[in-house]
Formats: sequence, C-alpha cells, structure tokens
Amino acid sequence: MRVFNFSAGPAVLPEPVLRQAAEEMLDWHGTGMSAWEMSHRGKSFGSIIRQAEEDLRELLAIPSSHRILFMQGGATAMNAVVPMNLSRRPGSDSVIDVVHTGLWSGKALAEAPKYSRVNLAASSEGQGFTSVPDQGQWQLTERAAYVHVCPNETVHGVQFHFQPDAGDVPLVADMSSEILSRPVDFSRYGVVYAGAQKNIGPAGVVVVIVREDLIGHAMDCCPSVFDWQHVAEQKSMFNTPPTGAIYLCGLVLQWLKRKGGVVQMEKDSIEKSAMLYDFIDNSRLYTNPVASDSRSRMNVPFFLRDKSLENGFLADAERNGLVQLKGHRTMGGMRASLYNAMPVEGVEALIRFMRDFEQKH
Repeated sequence: MRVFNFSAGPAVLPEPVLRQAAEEMLDWHGTGMSAWEMSHRGKSFGSIIRQAEEDLRELLAIPSSHRILFMQGGATAMNAVVPMNLSRRPGSDSVIDVVHTGLWSGKALAEAPKYSRVNLAASSEGQGFTSVPDQGQWQLTERAAYVHVCPNETVHGVQFHFQPDAGDVPLVADMSSEILSRPVDFSRYGVVYAGAQKNIGPAGVVVVIVREDLIGHAMDCCPSVFDWQHVAEQKSMFNTPPTGAIYLCGLVLQWLKRKGGVVQMEKDSIEKSAMLYDFIDNSRLYTNPVASDSRSRMNVPFFLRDKSLENGFLADAERNGLVQLKGHRTMGGMRASLYNAMPVEGVEALIRFMRDFEQKH
C-alpha cells in the first residue's frame, strides 16, 4: 500500500513515474536493458539526457543565454563549486554577498570563506529564521563576485515571495526545494542550482543553470569535474553522469508537462499549503512560528504545544499511512513537505488525522 510521504528529501515521486520506470526497468524502448545499464556515450542515453534538458528548458522558460548542466554532489557540493567558479570573476572585487535565512543558506555562508572574502548582506538569525529580511535592508557590495540566496529554506520553512534584485551583480540561488513549483524569471539569475531529490527526481544529480558569460572563470584549484566550462563543453558528460537518476528526472519532467507545468504547480502548492496553514492557525494544539508573509509553500514546520505528545503523534500518523513527518534534527517538532508530487488528497488526509489527534488529546 502506498503511503503519503511528507519527507523533505529524498521526497515523494509521482506514482505514474514510478510505474513507468518499473515497466521500463528491464527493457527501455526495445534496447533490452534499463537506463541504469546503458552507456552514457551511446545514442540511447544521449536521447534521454537531451530530452530531459529540452523539457526542463521548456517548463522553466530558461533563456538561450543560460546553459543547463547535470552534475553530481548535490547542492551541498555547489556551495563550494559556485565560489570556485565565480569568486575570481573578472571585474569583481572577489567578495561574496550572502543572505542568511536558515540552515541551507548558512551552509553556503560557512563554505564560501574558503575561497573568497564574504559579506553577510542580511540575516534573520536574530529572529530565529522566522522571516525573510526586507530587501531594502540588505547591505550589498557594489562589485561583488555574486549575491547568494536560498529562496526556500526546508528546515525553517521560510520562502521568498518576491523577486530578489542584485542589480548588475550575478544573483545565485539554491532553488533545490522550490524549483518547478512556480514560474521564475531566469534572466534575472546568473546561476541557479538545485539538488534533484525534492521536485525534480531522485537523489544523485544536481541541476545547474548558469549564464554563458559566467562560464570559464574557474579558480586553478577547482577540480576539473566541477569546472563549468569542462562540464558544458562535454554536455554534462565530462565524467560518467548518474544515468538512472537523470532518466527518472526526465520522466518527472514529462509528468509535469502533462499536469500543466509550473503554472499549475504553483496553483496546487498555494492550495495545499493554504489548507494546512489555515488548519494550524485555527488549532489549539499546533503552532507554526513563521511570519505569514514568509511562509514556505513547500515545507511546513509545526509544533505541538504539548511536546510530550510528539512521539505518539508520529507513531499514530505512521499507522494512518502518513510518514516522515518528524522535523529536522536541529528544529524538532514536525514538518510536512508539500512538493509537486504530493497530491491534495495527502494534505487532506494529514489534516483529518491532525484534527482527530487534537480532539483525542
């Protein structure tokens, strides 16, 4: 029996995608083998990765000025890869501006000083990461190498509901947990990177969307496999890519196109998150600490006013087919992740359970 999986990542995948992958596991399109087995240099996998790139570009309306790279190491590796490729960019002062809004932007903030000077442009740490700093208060460097933001923080459950403006400085965004959930003007970004395991597909691949003029400036210490110029020249096959993961990402992208693309995903995410926040706000047992104008549509942390009930809540939820609701280890409490593949029926089931649990306790 399939459960409703609220994990923050690796996260739920669309059931039709899993069924198609199962059907093609032993024989992809008459080749007699799976996508996990075929050569990454062969025509079969070449068609898979090309189609995935084309579908991603179409879904996100990525302009021709930007390259799409399929890489490895996840978003965590990109916290090092980005400064190694951009911090010595010609014409910049080799300063990295970072907006600190939670755990994941904090990872970028901790990694960047190994490669460059860092300016903390804004932070909501003093407020417990319960809101996004007003952009009018950001202290940006005029000739920074780039400005780094994380528009959706999975742990603290905050999300940018405005378009950041970095002026002429390249804007870099870790969109791992919100990509493909709403339309984005990619012409305003220098680099966007996203670990696949939230909204794109399974763990093992990270998508990097990088503007052409930002390629070719890697530091000497940058490993060749992480140099965007090498990856771009070799069409994401400088080394053996995670073929099976890219294949599954391609199936997810095709599923998204059939579902109505990112415009429909945004409508769905607004509906799903509003239902859950409305219930929590009107509850006597559950609370959410995030400012209403900064609440994430993807990740909803919540807490029980009586912490002694938490273990019972999680156990009862699992018995009811609602799994992986435990909050991040640094936060505690609960967390429901509402990525694209989470159906509205899953949110309705969670709310029914939470209502019943509240009435019992």
